[in-house]
Amino acid sequence: MAFQQHPRAVLTRLSQQIPQTVLKAALQKEALSSPESTADEFSGVYLPLSLLLQRRFKALKEVRAQTSAAFGAPPVNTPFIIGLAGSVAVGKSTCARMLQAALSSWPENQRVALVTSDGFLFPNATLKQRGLMERKGFPESFDAEGLVDFLRRVKSGEKGMMAPVYSHDIYDILPERGTLIDAPDVLIVEGINVLQPHLSQGARDHLIASDYFDYSIYLHADETMIKKWYTERFLALTEAALNNPGSFYSRFVPMTPEQRLEVVDNVWTAINGRNLNDHILPTRMRADLILHKDADHRVTQFETRLR
Repeated sequence: MAFQQHPRAVLTRLSQQIPQTVLKAALQKEALSSPESTADEFSGVYLPLSLLLQRRFKALKEVRAQTSAAFGAPPVNTPFIIGLAGSVAVGKSTCARMLQAALSSWPENQRVALVTSDGFLFPNATLKQRGLMERKGFPESFDAEGLVDFLRRVKSGEKGMMAPVYSHDIYDILPERGTLIDAPDVLIVEGINVLQPHLSQGARDHLIASDYFDYSIYLHADETMIKKWYTERFLALTEAALNNPGSFYSRFVPMTPEQRLEVVDNVWTAINGRNLNDHILPTRMRADLILHKDADHRVTQFETRLR
């Protein structure tokens, strides 16, 4: 695949083309729900990105309307689905939330929903039964067919869909919980595996999750930075588990700082680092847009795929 590289400033300049009503609504929404540290990323990256995505959404609706008219059939409106991929701890959740806030500020997008593919991990009991606990996060630990079926139903306009929910606190699926996805205008699907081209064993067809994406984004950073962010998150979750014995991370509370860092190194070497290099990073070239981040979680440049 061929990509064209651009500096961040190219994206930031697009903010001047956003209607003032949208700009004002978006900035107010972000100010109420987000830390001040993300304000520059929101206004400089995700708001102008929402402009480009909005143009794509509008163009796609026009093509569908013209096609339906040519066939003498009523127009069919289906959700615009965005896939967001990247490593563990690279900042996908923050990126997805800011993109959701930016897109939902456009009057055409009354409903912008967000789901994470973590909800389609097999429960820990299933992973243990299959001997996959040490490969949690690898492609085979996900219910790929379940994710594909969910996206097919959403794309078909089905209402009242429930997306499964994963808890990082207990490190497992929450069986009694779900996120309601009710025929949204836009759906953001965030996860490490959403651009995987591989079929699950026993799949009845050749469909994969990205077949349902209208646009896809890969969040990229150097591995040394990602490992640092993962370490910080692991330590923060361990500290938060101090008074929460039900947390998965409570088992690391009695450890010394040195022992905790040793756990991080082992997990990164055996699981997260391997998964990144063997399975996640290779999917980068399948994205429509690659956002490059620096050590401060700031997007410095981006690449667009040439079709």
